[in-house]
Amino acid sequence: MGIVKVSTNFNIELEFEIPAFHRRLIAWGIDLFIQIFYLIIAFKLYDSYLVKNGSSDAAENMPWVFRIILLPVIVYHIVSEISMNGQSIGKKLMGIRVVNENGGKASISQFLIRSLIRTSDYMMLIIIIYSSLFGIYAIWALLLSILLLLLDIIFIATSKKGQRLGDILAHTILLRTNATESMSGTVFLDVADNYRPSFPQIMQLSDKDMNAIKSILDTARKTGDYNLAEMASEKIKGHLKIESAISPFEFLDILLKDYNYLSTK
Repeated sequence: MGIVKVSTNFNIELEFEIPAFHRRLIAWGIDLFIQIFYLIIAFKLYDSYLVKNGSSDAAENMPWVFRIILLPVIVYHIVSEISMNGQSIGKKLMGIRVVNENGGKASISQFLIRSLIRTSDYMMLIIIIYSSLFGIYAIWALLLSILLLLLDIIFIATSKKGQRLGDILAHTILLRTNATESMSGTVFLDVADNYRPSFPQIMQLSDKDMNAIKSILDTARKTGDYNLAEMASEKIKGHLKIESAISPFEFLDILLKDYNYLSTK
């Protein structure tokens, strides 16, 4: 089992389990299968349409049809990871989630970067399409794909956080979902309209800071780690110049409620 230490915005390190390589490989294979299955069905439907309706402009329109059919494949990872909180179908089945390097929810820009800088995924699909169109010349695409796949494997195997190139540039990491279940992707809570905030200084912090606080609180609660909650509380009190004798767990809870109330007013 691989362990990665995630540094929060308050210089407190949390340990999480990173997915084993075989889990990532299977998740990748599932996603690739879904993309290939879609392409097969899409091209078969288009061929069936041409057979039934016929079109003298089929050859001329083919490049545009090809782009339209390929578009869902290109945006598959971007859309699924943004809409499914850091997971594709393959990742969800294998219990893997993409998060930012602070352990919180990755931003849309981070999902875009890691999805656009892919290597083996798209190259494998290009091989399949290229083979059907150009036959023997696909060997060069195959060699390039293998090279790029090996590059990703090397990055994953040698980087401390198991990151491929896209993850390194996007500042994201993959964690097991059993390690991130305690980290809800959002800090938002239901707060009564008549709620009275105790620490308005909390608005000096950003959403990213609040995600870090919630991650620490959830982890400390799940593990019963009083020292972790106390350490975070003291650092936050020092940073915001707050004096309070409230217990660490209650203090962090109040901060989250205060932030939710004040940020919506």
